[in-house]
Amino acid sequence: MNIKSIQTLVSEAMQEIKTIDADEAFKMVEENNCNLIDIREARELENTGSVENSVHISRGMMEIFLDPNSAFFQQGKLDQNKEMVLFCAGGVRSALAVKALHNMGYEKVSHIEGGFGAISQSKFKII
Repeated sequence: MNIKSIQTLVSEAMQEIKTIDADEAFKMVEENNCNLIDIREARELENTGSVENSVHISRGMMEIFLDPNSAFFQQGKLDQNKEMVLFCAGGVRSALAVKALHNMGYEKVSHIEGGFGAISQSKFKII
């Protein structure tokens, strides 16, 4: 049995995905060029706050909510024509989530290096 470590999974994902920094993400949000998606768990948001202009979709529900036939899309909460920019607490879950979205067929998708930690040190407003 050859089970990969989380470090190996993330390392492999990082070779395939687009990573941006918090400043680049802030600019994309300001220009209305992306869907900013917080994939942290609800408890994490309760403890640290939410990022203004972000949509919360926990990692466990991501593939379900980002199915184009989901109610989330039907209700217009996300714009499929814009880049999906994901973040978690530190960047591990979001890297793996971006890879999962690639597997679903998404092409315009990235994650924020350093996650919420980097975001909270940038121009983003925490609410």
